[in-house]
Amino acid sequence: MSEEYSFPVWKLCRFLYIAHSAYYKWLNCPKSKHEQENERIANSVEQIHKAHPDMGYRRIRDELDVYHNIHVNDKRVLRIDRILHIQSTVKSRPKGCTRSSSSPEHVARNYLNRQFHADAPNRKWLTDVTEFKYYIGPEIRKVYLSAILDLYDRRIVAYKISNCNDNRLAFDTFDAVVAQEPDAHPLFHSDRGFQVRQEVA
Repeated sequence: MSEEYSFPVWKLCRFLYIAHSAYYKWLNCPKSKHEQENERIANSVEQIHKAHPDMGYRRIRDELDVYHNIHVNDKRVLRIDRILHIQSTVKSRPKGCTRSSSSPEHVARNYLNRQFHADAPNRKWLTDVTEFKYYIGPEIRKVYLSAILDLYDRRIVAYKISNCNDNRLAFDTFDAVVAQEPDAHPLFHSDRGFQVRQEVA
């Protein structure tokens, strides 16, 4: 308005309750440090999405943390994803046992069916991944625990800890329990999270 209608800058600043110094600071550096940082994060997010289109915002945050040395929370990555219109793609094999929720008839059968009792060891195993938060100064970090529990005595048969919540964490846990109990042939039950769906399919 100052350039187009020749309004004095000081009058416009007063009308908008903006200090002169703030206006001239914006004029010399129109993007704040936060905006510049968001652009830097957005570039990395686009690279990750291009290389791994099946990753959601939580896994993208893990990639930023581990491989790009960018430490941000999930909500910030989600906001950037929405601005960039980034959405993860869900892949499924034609004859796989897992599908999207739009076709629930293809979801893997729940053999356990809430029968949380076992008559002997190594008959029924449950697995899940738990997220823990901790702080380094004001910065929030996350660590993930993948565990396999025997329903007979509630003992943890095997577990792995990682800074990244991905398929490898679940696979390493499964490999560890197979090495520890090579003769066991239990019913293996999970919540069908993304970490184990690839292995099941």
